[in-house]
Amino acid sequence: MAEIKKESFGKLSDGREVFLFTLRNTKGTEVKVTSYGARLVSYIVRDKDFKKRDIVLGYDSAEAYEKDTTSMGGVVGRHANRIAGGKAVIGGKEYQLELNTGSQKQNHIHGGFKGFHLHLWDYEVVFEGVKFTYHAKDGEGGYPGNMTVTALYSLSNDNELSIKYEAESDADTICNLTNHAYFNLDGYEAGTEAAMKQKMQIFADSYTWADAESLPDGRILPVEGTPMDLRQPTPIGEHIDDDFDELQMGHGYDHNWVLRDVPVEIEMKPGMFGYDPTCPIDYNAGGLKKAAYVESEASGLAMTCYTTLPGMQFYSGNFLKGDLAGKNGVTFPRRSGFCLETQYFPNALANPSFPQPILKKGEKYQAQTIYAVELHK
Repeated sequence: MAEIKKESFGKLSDGREVFLFTLRNTKGTEVKVTSYGARLVSYIVRDKDFKKRDIVLGYDSAEAYEKDTTSMGGVVGRHANRIAGGKAVIGGKEYQLELNTGSQKQNHIHGGFKGFHLHLWDYEVVFEGVKFTYHAKDGEGGYPGNMTVTALYSLSNDNELSIKYEAESDADTICNLTNHAYFNLDGYEAGTEAAMKQKMQIFADSYTWADAESLPDGRILPVEGTPMDLRQPTPIGEHIDDDFDELQMGHGYDHNWVLRDVPVEIEMKPGMFGYDPTCPIDYNAGGLKKAAYVESEASGLAMTCYTTLPGMQFYSGNFLKGDLAGKNGVTFPRRSGFCLETQYFPNALANPSFPQPILKKGEKYQAQTIYAVELHK
């Protein structure tokens, strides 16, 4: 179990106090998470020169996070990503979700005007790490059902940051949760040039085509022969502005890849993701598989993303504006960080052939994503 410290992180505009939790393992790696939006604030690791680097973009206080408009580090839901027209048919009944994205604000994204990342969550320090809980009310964002969702952050002694999600609802509803952290393996302050040099590998042979509103139409296309082919480590900036419809419409990478359904075997050891051999928890029940691998020559760091979910949105930070002061006054310009958002496919409700993000009454949603950092070979 990682050492855990709790401290005040400031107050929201309505006066409620927000807390920051620091998880520290035996290697000195630190992960900081906050009760506002269950957000990942920092991931501090030692690089090839034994220098500490914080590889997550973020802010210094709750007040700053409240002003953020980029979902920085947050757990987003009920539905991560976009739904065309905000139309959701669940159990034969149509629901109108809040319309908060699109060129004419005609679509739905990340739970509506006040998605999960914009709420103050309850918290509990548990054996495994820090567990955040949010109770979403029936009708919130237009969604049916009172839903309770938890996000459990754990840090192993092998620098594996695990986020384990669970949710239950008293009515059939939608559940598609992800984390919206922006990473830069050279450090949050390293900027765009550094981020674009980092090599990205995605373990997928196909992606979901999306239009100019970032909405898939049901087509699953092969990556081969296109700039979407990241099956081998490729500098993020190498093809990002190619004359290719998907990249031009998305202003860079902002697409869902269909992950290979090849579970990896992970030997659970004491201390891994909070694993206690005297009280076993089946963290691998959903079938963890590799989603992505990123490496930096400058820092010598590499990060592997594992998930139980079928897709991953690789977003290259195309709409970061550098308009707010982040940690230590650093701003985050366009493409200075990237997101690896594990998920159900965007706009799945309009495309029945996609895996469906429906959570039935009385059933439990369970998913896990791991960001494991090491020195690359």
